[in-house]
Amino acid sequence: MPEGFFIGQFEIKFYGIILMLGAVAGAFLASREAKRRGYEPEIVWDLMIYLLIGGIIGARLWHIFTPPPSSGVTTEWYLTHPLDALNIRKGGMGIPGAVIAGVIVMYFYARRHGLGFTDWLDIGAPGLALGQAIGRWGNFFNQELYGAPTNLPWKIFIDPEHRLVQYLDVEYYHPLFLYESIWNLGNMFLLLWISRRYADRLKSGDLFLMYLIVYPVGRFLLDFLRLDASIVAGLNINQTVMAVVAVGAALALLLRHRADLKRA
Repeated sequence: MPEGFFIGQFEIKFYGIILMLGAVAGAFLASREAKRRGYEPEIVWDLMIYLLIGGIIGARLWHIFTPPPSSGVTTEWYLTHPLDALNIRKGGMGIPGAVIAGVIVMYFYARRHGLGFTDWLDIGAPGLALGQAIGRWGNFFNQELYGAPTNLPWKIFIDPEHRLVQYLDVEYYHPLFLYESIWNLGNMFLLLWISRRYADRLKSGDLFLMYLIVYPVGRFLLDFLRLDASIVAGLNINQTVMAVVAVGAALALLLRHRADLKRA
C-alpha cells in the first residue's frame, strides 16, 4: 500500500493529509460550537495555528519519551541524536502529548486574549474528538496501530515489512486504529448531545472533563489488544496514564456536582 505520492522530489504523506483533514474538521466543528455559544467563531481559526504547532511539539515529545518497541529506537537514542528527534517525517507522534500541549496553548491564548479558559476547553472538546476520529485513519495508510492477530471478518492485512519481528508469519490483525476512530466518533456525538441536553446543569469545564473520561477509558481498553505497548519503568505508560486521567476527571466531575447529587 502506498504511503503517499511525490510532487517532483518531495513526498506528500497520506498520514499528514489525513491529520490536516482531522484538524480542519475539528476546527470547523469548534467554530460552530463557538457561534452557538455566542462567541466569535473566527477565534477558533486563529487559535488553530497555535494549537497545531503546540500539538505537534507535544505529540513528538510524548513519542520521544515513550517510544514503542516497534519504533526501533529508545529515548536515550533520541536524546543523543537530536536530528532524529526533530525528524517527524519518520513518524512517531503521541496523542496524549498533543492533548497536554493543546491545553497549555489554550490556557496562555485565553489568558492573553481575555477568554474563558474552561469555556473554550468545552467548545473544543467535541472537535478534538472528531479530529482524532479522522486522524486515526492516517495509521491505516502507514499500516501501524494494528492490534493482535485475528480472523474476524473485519481483519486487516499487514505487509511483512510493517509486522513485528515475532509476528512475521501472521498476515491478519485487529484494525485497532478503526476501533479507536469509532470510539472517538461516538465520543464526539456524546459530548454534543450532553452539551445540549444538560446545558442548564453543566458548569464551565464539565464537557472537557467528560472528554477526559470517555477517551481515556476507550484507549485503556483498546491497549489490551496492542502488540507494541510503550513500557516505562515496567508499566504500559499509555494505559497507566489513561487510567489515572479517567479516574481523576471522574472524581473532579463528581466533586464539582456533589451538591447537586445530594439534592437529588
